[in-house]
Amino acid sequence: MEELNLVAPEVQEGEERVELSLRPKTLAEFIGQPAVKENLSIFLEAAKQRNEPCEHVLLYGPPGLGKTTLAHVIGHEMAANVKITSGPALEKVGDLAAILTNLDDGDILFIDEIHRMNRSIEEVLYPAMEDFALDIVIGKGPSARTLRLDLKRFALIGATTRLSLMSAPLRDRFGAVHHLDFYGLDEMTAIMLRSAALLDIDLDQDTAALIATRARRTPRIANRLLRRVRDYAQVRADGKINEQVVKAALESLDIDVRGLDENDRRALRTMIEKYNGGPVGLATIAASISEEISTVEEVIEPFLLREGLICRTPRGRTATKDAYEHLGYPVPLNLQQQELST
Repeated sequence: MEELNLVAPEVQEGEERVELSLRPKTLAEFIGQPAVKENLSIFLEAAKQRNEPCEHVLLYGPPGLGKTTLAHVIGHEMAANVKITSGPALEKVGDLAAILTNLDDGDILFIDEIHRMNRSIEEVLYPAMEDFALDIVIGKGPSARTLRLDLKRFALIGATTRLSLMSAPLRDRFGAVHHLDFYGLDEMTAIMLRSAALLDIDLDQDTAALIATRARRTPRIANRLLRRVRDYAQVRADGKINEQVVKAALESLDIDVRGLDENDRRALRTMIEKYNGGPVGLATIAASISEEISTVEEVIEPFLLREGLICRTPRGRTATKDAYEHLGYPVPLNLQQQELST
């Protein structure tokens, strides 16, 4: 069985049901992303007043920040059915055609990881988004002809973690594009308190904040840590959760005060011990810690960059003064001088 990565922002196997129970259903319940919520509230209210389906919406940002949740919230606010699929699941044009022809007026089609959709399928989506029609080519060669099927008016919500990989024609067909950013500590603490209440966990403000500080500013990771802390408290602390129990639980999970796990620390130690702090390439780091390049690039590196523990340079990644200090290594003279000069 594959080991669970506690700090991976993607949904882990078996988490779907728990995630669903914690999802807010309305914009008022949704915590954080104030600019996105404000724009969406105006956008959706205007559509309801006109008695029309909302325009197509594109949500982008790192995994675990609430793109899927917002899609369900939009569906609830519009009193619409939400049909869910993903880019990789649409392998043939017929797959998309079957979904589109079964949509009713006002339905919402949510396509997760839309940037991974096949280009030939993407082209079929263009007339569906613009004209609510489906163009299907029947036959081959000179006898081929195009059949146009009218579709019900629907709204497409696309979600992607890699906006740059989406083609410009597809991006331009969305009426509203929103970026989801990482959450602040106050927002993360509020999410912890809300999740604790839904899971019937007794959690105070300070304890919720302690879990929030180690959750990489990502709600999905915070909820996962909360459940692991609950398990630890149930077995080792008679179900009582306080700051000492949280610290002990997270220490047993190898998650330190800044939210780094063992893989993060191994990557930093490798850069410092084997390559004198860098610069070192991504493939070299991945090989040195026996991880996939995609894991380093999509899970480890973004967090270390955001925390200021590594830097990107044209020649590769380098460890910062902060990384040396966090892991207890003496700071090299060149980094000390660099800090003085700035």
